Amino acid sequence: MNQAGQGLASIYAALAATAPLELAANVFTAVAIVLAGRNNVHTWWTGIAGTALFGLLFAQNRLYADVALQVFFVVTGIIGWWKWLRGQHGEPLPVTHAGANSLLWILPLGLGATAAYGAILHHFTNAYAPFIDSAVLVFSIIGQLLMMQRRVENWGFWLLVNTIATPLYFSRGLHLTAVLYAGFWINALVSWRNWHKLAAPPSLENIRP
Repeated sequence: MNQAGQGLASIYAALAATAPLELAANVFTAVAIVLAGRNNVHTWWTGIAGTALFGLLFAQNRLYADVALQVFFVVTGIIGWWKWLRGQHGEPLPVTHAGANSLLWILPLGLGATAAYGAILHHFTNAYAPFIDSAVLVFSIIGQLLMMQRRVENWGFWLLVNTIATPLYFSRGLHLTAVLYAGFWINALVSWRNWHKLAAPPSLENIRP
């Protein structure tokens, strides 16, 4: 068997040994991510189920920033569900673009928060890869908040998160999660394009701060 074949066989064996908790968490999350890319409101309840299961999984693997992130996802999932259905004066929230001014301060704030929270985890816990884990936490929060508002630019932040998270989870032996996050990277790219088509043109009237 050549090297590529051996690599595929190793990945298959690892996936076959995936714990039921990781499998269930990924199934629900995968469905939620695909539905989000299609602007489907059912992304929220499936996402809530998936993130609750991931919270248990990450706690077992000492990824504490990710545990906190899953709690945040459950809470904001409930809020986002309501906002998509009733957030525009009782009507469904439309897809719009985020304002450039918002993005200019969001990025440095995200980097600063990553450094601060990573330092806390590094000094006070036994967290694995605290700064990388914190980057997943912080930029996932940003992506989630933008998605709650149905802003097109949320997908750019999910691209960043998936780029960081895929090798992180693989390094902890969460092979199925790593493979799916690589798939989420592709989904985020496609979804970004889809949401651009759904959004009204970025004029002064529909760009929000």
